[in-house]
Amino acid sequence: MAEDKKGLSYADAGVDIDAGNELVERIKPAAAATKRPGVMSGLGGFGALFDVKAAGFNDPVLVAATDGVGTKLRIGIDTGEPDGLGIDLVAMCVNDLVCQGAEPLFFLDYFATGKLSVDEGARVVTGIAEGCRRSGCALIGGETAEMPGMYHDGDFDLAGFAVGAMERGTELPQGVSAGDVLLGLASDGVHSNGFSLVRRVAEAAGLGWGDASPFGAGTLGQGLLVPTRLYVKPALAAIRAGGVRGLAHITGGGLTENLPRILPEGLGAEIDLSAWSLPPVFRWLAEAGRIAAPEMLKTFNCGIGMVLVVAPERAEALAALLGEAGETVFRLGEVGGDKGIRYRGELA
Repeated sequence: MAEDKKGLSYADAGVDIDAGNELVERIKPAAAATKRPGVMSGLGGFGALFDVKAAGFNDPVLVAATDGVGTKLRIGIDTGEPDGLGIDLVAMCVNDLVCQGAEPLFFLDYFATGKLSVDEGARVVTGIAEGCRRSGCALIGGETAEMPGMYHDGDFDLAGFAVGAMERGTELPQGVSAGDVLLGLASDGVHSNGFSLVRRVAEAAGLGWGDASPFGAGTLGQGLLVPTRLYVKPALAAIRAGGVRGLAHITGGGLTENLPRILPEGLGAEIDLSAWSLPPVFRWLAEAGRIAAPEMLKTFNCGIGMVLVVAPERAEALAALLGEAGETVFRLGEVGGDKGIRYRGELA
């Protein structure tokens, strides 16, 4: 009689269902802490339910956004410090939503890896939950995908999906016109764009992520992993106060490419580069990489993470409101002139 052979299992193929279940249990408290009005069900079901009217909307229009963290992931993985990447993921989505005038309601994440580390996954998702909590957004679902052979050992990828709402007729941009004032809100660093160039600059400078930072305290990796700033609550407060006509999240493309997205056809804007000082991380990038100012301005946020277009008569009051909410506000210039962005002064 032939000897019985042991049958194959999913674990033999490299997928550990028990680890996935353990991760879900680990992150449930963090997700529960993000609960807000409107949440009807959370993690564990085939889908998550949300009641928009229970969230306080009468005639809501839904707004959706999706994004990732880009190659900033590489630094988080290589340094073993992935905690802030979840905040980055949320910020990249909800900061876009608020530019439409929408309040973020709920968030879903997608975490994919070749071999699931429960501890690492829990650290990432805890960061996602923290980003949701800070922006008033509920983490109500997601997907963890363990895919052997698709990712190198230790690598993972992230994607996020946010849904928000606004009352019908309140969408932004709306009413942007010549003479409107541009208020810039300071960034917390590089945020989550341009990291393919950042990594090239570090390589050219002969620096590793564990080396001392050339632009601040701690290591280079720590300085670059500072999470993307969440602008949701201050931006919503400004919108509700009245006078905000548009917002631009300054991500990939910088001021040069993102601000025109909210300007009417044929209308441009002028920005005074002397209105703010280039933060040390960007000064280092420019000098170490010999990156020209035009390239800096269309690759990085250069210290300005969000721009509000506001009615001139409301500019002072809104700047004060945003400052009281914890934002550093710069009066950058104004809307006007021909199509495109014109800069005056120098980036320094």
